[in-house]
Amino acid sequence: MMRHLISAADLTRDDAVLILDTAEEMARVADRPIKKLPALRGRTICNLFFEDSTRTRISFEAAEKRLSADVINFAAKGSSVSKGESLKDTAQTLEAMGVDAVVIRHGASGAPYRLATSGWIDAPVINAGDGTHQHPTQALLDAFTMRRRLVGRDAGLGKDLEGKRITLVGDVLHSRVARSNVDLLHTLGAEVTLVAPPTLVPVGVETWPCEVSYDLDSTLPKSDAVMMLRVQRERMNAAFFPTEREYSRRYGLDGDRMAKMPEHAIVMHPGPMVRGMEITAEVADSDRCTVIEQVANGVSIRMAVLYLLLGGNEPAVTHTRTEEK
Repeated sequence: MMRHLISAADLTRDDAVLILDTAEEMARVADRPIKKLPALRGRTICNLFFEDSTRTRISFEAAEKRLSADVINFAAKGSSVSKGESLKDTAQTLEAMGVDAVVIRHGASGAPYRLATSGWIDAPVINAGDGTHQHPTQALLDAFTMRRRLVGRDAGLGKDLEGKRITLVGDVLHSRVARSNVDLLHTLGAEVTLVAPPTLVPVGVETWPCEVSYDLDSTLPKSDAVMMLRVQRERMNAAFFPTEREYSRRYGLDGDRMAKMPEHAIVMHPGPMVRGMEITAEVADSDRCTVIEQVANGVSIRMAVLYLLLGGNEPAVTHTRTEEK
């Protein structure tokens, strides 16, 4: 494994399958009465969140604690960042405190890469989402969920997603989840199609390893998994579609559209869902929707990533202490 996890594009097929297989092992821990492993005992991990988060922050924290790591939670609100402290000064503060790994979410695309390559801190950096750029652990947990549902929990071990047809629908322009999924699913051999209004398709998408369509109804019957993406109003500075009602009518997933999907196909959503916009309550609450599974699988994936990056098979304390006689 590499030292940092900044982008899903950095992972080879073997790296990705190793993480997915390790996550399968970690998932078994969740079935135990005591959900703890001593793998990272004595290690300190800092969750450095400059953006709001529920699922990702709690998921990383649960993963760290299940591996017995010591956890420091940092939120930009209420910290010295609100007084004007820079990312460099924050990083050097953490370095002085001796943290062993940093999980960072930041509104600026490229912030985790800067942190990993600047020399400000000597610790593995895990990207928990940066701007509209990347969210690699989300892509990994999505691929893990797809492999479990479409290939099988045990049958999937050592396997990728070769030949599976995945459709991502919605606000691709502002979505770091879409970018990460396109990269990882292509690496794992899946065929990816993006469906979005022309105004929400990024410039240069023709260079991405995927197809682009503007017609949701024609792609649904050919899809093994359909991932609905939230319209990210907080990142928008213009009107990208006339009304919410028109967007929902053209690109929202309802019961009638779900019925067009193959019998085995699943509906996914990275969360948070906006019910009535990109997905109806009927679809969100159906058995084919994997949103809750994705949350549970997120803990297993993040346990696997932390374990592999921090060399969890090595002892936390490497030095030996000899007593004088």
